[in-house]
Amino acid sequence: MKLTLERVSELLSAKGAVDGKAVASGYSIDSRTLVSGDLFFAVRGEQLDGHDFVEAALEHGAVAAVVSHQQLARYLEALRPKLLAVDDTLAALQALGASVRRAWGKTLVAVTGSAGKTTTKDAIAHVLGRRYRVMKSEGNLNNHFGLPLQLLRLESEHEVAVLELAMSRAGEIAALARMAQPNLGLVTNVAPVHLGFFHSVAEIARAKYELIAGLPGGSTAVLNADDEYVSQFGRDFHGRVVSYALEHPADVRADAIEERGAQGSAFEIVAGSARQKAVLPLLGRHNISNALAAVAVAIQPLLGGQTGMPLADAAAALGTLTPSPQRGQVTELEGVTVIDDCYNSNPKALNAMVDALAGMAAKRRIVVAGEMLELGPAGEQLHRECGRRMAGRGIHRLVGVRGAARFLVEAAKQEGLEAQFVETPEEAGEWLAQNTRAGDAVLLKASRGVRLERALAAWQARRTTVKAGK
Repeated sequence: MKLTLERVSELLSAKGAVDGKAVASGYSIDSRTLVSGDLFFAVRGEQLDGHDFVEAALEHGAVAAVVSHQQLARYLEALRPKLLAVDDTLAALQALGASVRRAWGKTLVAVTGSAGKTTTKDAIAHVLGRRYRVMKSEGNLNNHFGLPLQLLRLESEHEVAVLELAMSRAGEIAALARMAQPNLGLVTNVAPVHLGFFHSVAEIARAKYELIAGLPGGSTAVLNADDEYVSQFGRDFHGRVVSYALEHPADVRADAIEERGAQGSAFEIVAGSARQKAVLPLLGRHNISNALAAVAVAIQPLLGGQTGMPLADAAAALGTLTPSPQRGQVTELEGVTVIDDCYNSNPKALNAMVDALAGMAAKRRIVVAGEMLELGPAGEQLHRECGRRMAGRGIHRLVGVRGAARFLVEAAKQEGLEAQFVETPEEAGEWLAQNTRAGDAVLLKASRGVRLERALAAWQARRTTVKAGK
């Protein structure tokens, strides 16, 4: 939302001799990606301090920079007309985001969960886009840095916002919910993710529940009835509870499911007494659940006094869904079907994608799985469980990449599956270039820190080099 610097100063109680009539057309915390006209917030991250990049931000066209009172003395007097000083720059960014959200005042949908939240967020925004002008959060800007930047993108023309909330520790979802003030909260599932910061899955569930606990009276909770934890989140909720599921009774569910491998699936959506056929181009049964979540949101009366979308319209919108980058994208490389799901991984998500691969027609099904991070003391056990499970799912070969992925490989070998371990994504790419052949299907999946997309890049580069050599 465009704001004058005078208005920004008022909302943040900021001090500075800036041109109050100048307008911030955008907001940034990264001088490298800043666009001319942005207001730069000098926030301190885990590794970098934005105060070190204020001059660069102003040189790149920032309309002004928000800095800490304590850091003000480090800047030359010539820069002072471009500086707004506050006590805490991150708190100021969050406060401004919350102020814009309150001023905007319309329906905001918040999505969280251990797996599938980005795909679900994108699916909700896509379906709602058939009827409303929708603003959705971009990429993985879903934490205490990213969420306020997304809230600041709200404009008067937006009718609905769909935002993703992420966490790694207790209390973070509650803080994000206070900032975003959602009218509808959706939880996809609870899984053993971030166990390095929690003692049990039950603790993770309590952290995810913070979204539902933070919803105001009269709001709506949309919950996955197939998840043993999430299905219980509506028991003490005083608003409207809407459930969705594949396996259990729910307000919105799927029937007559036909899985079509790389082409996705077809099924009937059942919502109360209504039934509607749907086609979903996304790979895997787990994405049917994500699609049901989107439909469950879309058919709600999101805007005051209005009915929800007709079920037929919501179902039709599913047919034009496309996967987000590195989240189940299916491509072909010289006759090999490649499932690029490199963006992130955890045991639940890995098992779901292995099941999707197992349902595809292929000469050989190959899994390239990088280590799964932030699993804490249970990491070795969880990797081994996934490796053993893989061996019983019709997988022909496993390549484990980096660190704890060696436990995937060891367990898979014990169950008779051909498997090997490599130290780097580049080695995995080299293996793929040398060993895959037309008719194979390959799944690439790993935690973000593994950078498994480098395996795909190395594989493509080697194929290109070999072809050029011929």
